[in-house]
Order: sequence, then C-alpha cells, then structure tokens
Amino acid sequence: MAVLKKIWSWISTIGIAFVLSSIVGIFVFQPYKVDGHSMDPTLYDKERVYVSKLDHTFSYLPNYGDIVIIDSRVDRIRTFKDDVLENPIIQLLMNNNNHTFFIKRVIGKPGDILEYKNQHVYRNGVILNEPYLKEMMNDQSENKWIVPANHIFVMGDNRNNSEDSRMIGFIPLDHVLGKKL
Repeated sequence: MAVLKKIWSWISTIGIAFVLSSIVGIFVFQPYKVDGHSMDPTLYDKERVYVSKLDHTFSYLPNYGDIVIIDSRVDRIRTFKDDVLENPIIQLLMNNNNHTFFIKRVIGKPGDILEYKNQHVYRNGVILNEPYLKEMMNDQSENKWIVPANHIFVMGDNRNNSEDSRMIGFIPLDHVLGKKL
C-alpha cells in the first residue's frame, strides 16, 4: 500500500508539472529555435529565442520592427486546438517537427501602404530606415501592398533569402503566435 501511495504521489506530481508547463507554453512564453537564414544578421540558424505569447493570448497588435513568430499557413483558420497541439511538450510526445512557424520582422500594420521601389521599402510614402538588414535586396521590380484590416505584413532581415509576406501574403493577427523577448 505504501508503494502505491508513493507511485501515485510521483504520477500526480508529474501530471501537475505537465499541466502547468503546458499552460505556460500556450499562454505566457515559449522557446523556439530559428530554422534558416532569413533573419541574418539579427538571428542565426539554430539560435534559440524566447517568445512572449501574451500578445497572442490577448490579441495585441505587434509594433513596427517587432520580431514575431508566425504560423505561415495563412490560408486556414487557427483554433485553440492549434495552440494546444503546438505546445513543445506535445510536439515532443508526438515526435512532430513542424516547419510551419516563421520568425520575421513586422513591417506593416492594418491600413498601411507599403511600396518597394529603388531597392527600398516605403511605408505610407516614407522610406524605412532599416539598419538591421543584411544587404540590399537583389529584386529590381517595384511592388505595392495595402495591408488589410486584422493583418500584418512581415519580412525577414535577410531579404534575399526570406520567405515572407511578399510570397505567402498578409498574416492574420491570430497567426502571430508571439513576440521575441
């Protein structure tokens, strides 16, 4: 009987720790690993970053220049189930190595007019000062985007090697999973 009590004590302790860490990972903060070179020189491949999930939890609009984690599957609706299944502990238990999360910089908010011309990005007619860029973009074309309501526009700091809003489109606010601490 004493052995069963001891086993139950261990199981309940582990269960409580699992629940608490899941709650923190879903709603408060979570570690992510940078995968790729799209944020060079600010963040490097395989670098670990910690992300505040409070903006996602309370649906806050990120600020210009914030580095955010996004769900790149912009053509689908996110649910609370996604948040639960994307918890690192659940991912580890399921042995799932999901590559749908991107880390990018916020360039545009709802209503902004973004233009790319003369190898520079303009927001609402004003050229952006972007000292964090790795190098000038090689793209010679000119583009214009108007950010719709409840969306943001993101780009990587290594513009010549970044899959971002220029390719995947505008990011719904509920697809912004957190902000780098």
